[in-house]
Amino acid sequence: MWNSDRPTAVRILLTGGSGRLGRELLRLLPAIVAPPHATLDITRPQTIEGEIERLRPDLIVHAAAYTDVAGAERDKAGCWQTNVLGTRNIVRASLRHSLRLVHISTDYVFAGTRGMYLEDDVPGPVRNYYALSKLVAEEAAHFAPGSLVIRTSFRGREFPYPVAYADLFTSQDYVDVIAPEIALAVRRVDRIADATLHIATERKSVFDLARRRRPDVRPGSRRDAAVELPEDISLDTRRWRELRAKLATPEQGVR
Repeated sequence: MWNSDRPTAVRILLTGGSGRLGRELLRLLPAIVAPPHATLDITRPQTIEGEIERLRPDLIVHAAAYTDVAGAERDKAGCWQTNVLGTRNIVRASLRHSLRLVHISTDYVFAGTRGMYLEDDVPGPVRNYYALSKLVAEEAAHFAPGSLVIRTSFRGREFPYPVAYADLFTSQDYVDVIAPEIALAVRRVDRIADATLHIATERKSVFDLARRRRPDVRPGSRRDAAVELPEDISLDTRRWRELRAKLATPEQGVR
């Protein structure tokens, strides 16, 4: 197991470095390397092998994903290829090279009928195709020994829409709020024995979240969405909060 107390000895390979979370992690974790899609395409196993051989990482953080929930209903093949087959390729590579894997998953693996889901709650039944693909990917990730699956949910730094759902409850937050939490888990993964963690914030409606950074947003209903959405997908984060208190030492600059 690599020693995260010696950052110069650690190299982290990140997939999805051009995504919202990936861009934040690149700023937060100096030891992380995120090859561009042209050289690391998770749907092409030979590119994964090539980058592992070149970079010799100690850890893989798998954040690449097909995240367009409505688009997944129209492009099931593309969603499956990225989220499921791509994850399988990452898992196989981590097994071949004995690398620990941190896999970024989603709250959508749950049905979303009651909210405040615990890590050990049984997932499903899923509400849309994106959720199905991420649930299958999550199960694939667990085949990597010592893997850590992080269920989370985040938006960009600003809320981009004029309307936000007032009847969809979530633990989602803005990426600049969530990313430092995930970065801490990645830095201290050697001290995390859990197979799954929920990293998110408190339960609130999407409308309430949107108003924090877009005061003029109007309330809307999830029933108007182009895809079936859950009622309450909020996550119970007690496990992470308790663990975070042990991991976030003052010398790491985490408040």
